[in-house]
Amino acid sequence: MLENIFKLKENKTNVSKELIAGLTTFMAMSYVIFVIPSILSATGMDYNAVYGSTILASVLGTLIIGIFANVPYAQSAGIGLASLFTYTICGTLGYTWQEALAMIFICSIINLIVTLTSIRKKIIESIPESLQEAITVGIGLFIAYIGLTNAGLISFGASEVVNGFATDVVPQVSSFSNSSVLLALIGLILTIILVVKKIKGAYIISIILTTLIGVPLGVTGIPDFSNYVILPDISPIFMHMDFLGLFSAKSSILIVIMTIFTMCIADLFDSIGVFIGTGKKSGIFKSEEKGKVPKKLERAIVADNFGTVFASIFGTSNVTTYVESSSGIEAGGRTGLTSVFVAILFLLSLVFSPLIKCVPMAAIAPVLIMVGASMLANVKKINFRDPSIAIPAFFMIIMMPLGYSISSGIQFGFITYVLTKVVLGKEKDVSVIIYIFTLLFILQYIIDVIL
Repeated sequence: MLENIFKLKENKTNVSKELIAGLTTFMAMSYVIFVIPSILSATGMDYNAVYGSTILASVLGTLIIGIFANVPYAQSAGIGLASLFTYTICGTLGYTWQEALAMIFICSIINLIVTLTSIRKKIIESIPESLQEAITVGIGLFIAYIGLTNAGLISFGASEVVNGFATDVVPQVSSFSNSSVLLALIGLILTIILVVKKIKGAYIISIILTTLIGVPLGVTGIPDFSNYVILPDISPIFMHMDFLGLFSAKSSILIVIMTIFTMCIADLFDSIGVFIGTGKKSGIFKSEEKGKVPKKLERAIVADNFGTVFASIFGTSNVTTYVESSSGIEAGGRTGLTSVFVAILFLLSLVFSPLIKCVPMAAIAPVLIMVGASMLANVKKINFRDPSIAIPAFFMIIMMPLGYSISSGIQFGFITYVLTKVVLGKEKDVSVIIYIFTLLFILQYIIDVIL
């Protein structure tokens, strides 16, 4: 049955590989089920309700992308978009969380229309091959940077403090006297050894062993079942979108439109970046015809949108395809069965959340660092001799980790790509789609200034 649904032999995989990949992906992104409620509860939303709704949206989104598209990706509420929800939409702009959920629903419908009308497909087809490779490399650096900062191996210290305020905050290597940093270093060494020795299940073995080593170091916590809810009640936030309140103040309609636009752009290009970056490196999306979007990728980008529809209904922030899916792909995941296992683990986390919470970030971060490192090989496929490719490729690669955003890297890449082509008199080489979205990106930056 599983063979018929997921075509395991055709994709050169088996159930055990997909299970290990699912476990790896879930462990790499399990932190999200605790982080999202912490962020969104600052708006007044019920923490336990958000916890439950985030898991349910993750389960449904991940199942759809796994079964419909048969690709090994996982979905959950995006942390960057959750921060936009809480600190900008509800904080700075003053909208209620119910009105913010209404914005998310509208955003999901817009992006669904964009996808079903093949606009998203045409965007991918319009990106030059060298820039697609740059996206892969940029995402690799982004993943590695997430791992290094989450491990605590890189911290940020003030080079000068004036009147109690840091005037220049710079990154630096952390002190290994910190137990958590020491554990992350041990985990990184262990992961490198397992990967180099080509041990089957290297990543999940590393996570388990590092977690156990963390017990005597006092980093791995002890499960606390005293104050947790097995099945959270999501009724306080379920179907609480407030469309009437959102559009009742005529003076704020322009701000509403601009905010939804910003949300749509971030959601759209984050997912495109993840699919292009991880798909090219692993060969999951194989083109039947050069320059055309593979059928699997077409189905994946359609499936990707439904998670955000569920998010607004259940009561959480925009659901997106997680870049941490690359850890499971690197562990051997090649079909949607990986996603099914991730969805099952998300569902089980409703019951076993105290156990999951015990796994320290120091045990997960080394895996992200190694996955990121493996994606840098694609840099050799970029034509750095051509300035119209080298310059936008550089900005795509550097802005993803430093801007802490996949979409930011793509935006800078598009803008500098158009600029260099126009300056070189090669404006006809640029597709109309790239021109349109470059103008939209510039508009977004103008909107950010206004907001």
